[in-house]
Parts: sequence; structure tokens; C-alpha cells
Amino acid sequence: MPRSARFRSAGVDDAEQIAALHADSWRRNYRGAYADSFLDGDVEADRRAVWSARLGGPANSETILAEQDARVVGFVHVGFDDDPRWGSLVDNLHVTHDLRRMGIGTQLLRRAARAVAGHGADNAMYLWVLRQNTAAQQFYRALGATAEGTAPVSPPGEDPARLHGAPLKLRMAWPDVTRLPLGDHQ
Repeated sequence: MPRSARFRSAGVDDAEQIAALHADSWRRNYRGAYADSFLDGDVEADRRAVWSARLGGPANSETILAEQDARVVGFVHVGFDDDPRWGSLVDNLHVTHDLRRMGIGTQLLRRAARAVAGHGADNAMYLWVLRQNTAAQQFYRALGATAEGTAPVSPPGEDPARLHGAPLKLRMAWPDVTRLPLGDHQ
């Protein structure tokens, strides 16, 4: 079992590592929904621009990192009060491939729930997951989420050429994050 991760809030200096992890996760898990030309091309530059902007001027949001030996091994980003019905949006939750199923994702989601309970107008939280990503859906359901409808995937950078066809995403929702079955372990 790997050494425990350390968790902290992200800063602008973390954009590069977050972007690299985000791009790797997309390359591994978003094939078939995102165009191969995008995933095999400029996805890391795209993610670097997004994360540099997001962390350079955070507004009503929080990004939490998981680190091991100064290496970012996971992250979660929450936008507070994103939707009047569904609450705060978990916009991203990714864990490095070699440490999946080690509890880091659960810990990140637990910290996101705590952040929502402390900063959101209410305790509701939701996220979008690719319809094809059944492993992630199973993970969220195990943590108390319910599926609450589908929508078309928005293309990265609003460039439709970055999508493959017309993929769908599924909303996973928690009406009250204080009831998430996440346990008390670190």
C-alpha cells in the first residue's frame, strides 16, 4: 500500500502539475468522447491554460490537491453555488492512474463535500461524468450519488472539433453532502 497522501489547497504554482495529470486522465478515460486528434495533440496545453487562469483568479471556488513526495497525485475542483437546484459543482476529480483505487479519490470527494458544507449556500453538490465512464459512475453511486439526467458534453475550449460525435454526460447529485458515506479516516 502506498504512503498516505497529503492534502492542501492549490495555488497558481500548481497549474503545471494539475494540467499534466488532467491531460493524462483525459487521454486514458475520454477516448471515444473526445477527438483523438485533440487528446493526442494539444490537450496538455489546453489544460495548462485553463488551470493557470482558474488558479490565477479563483472566484467562489476551491481546488484541493493530493500529494505524495511533492508530486500531485490527485485533485478536485469545486465551484460553489453553481446551480440553484443542484448546488455546488465538482468540476473535476482526477487521480493519477497508478494510484487509482487507493482511497485518494474518496478523500478528495470528502474534502470537496466539507468545502461545500462550509462555503456553499446549501449542502447540495453535483458533478457531470461521461456517460461512457461507467467505472466513475459506480464510484460516485457507492458514495451516495444518484443519477439525475443527461446533457450533451460541452467541447473543451468551445471547439466542436475536439469532440468525437455527440457524447453525453450524466449528472450525479448529492442533495446533502453532510450525508455522504465517506467515513472518518484520513
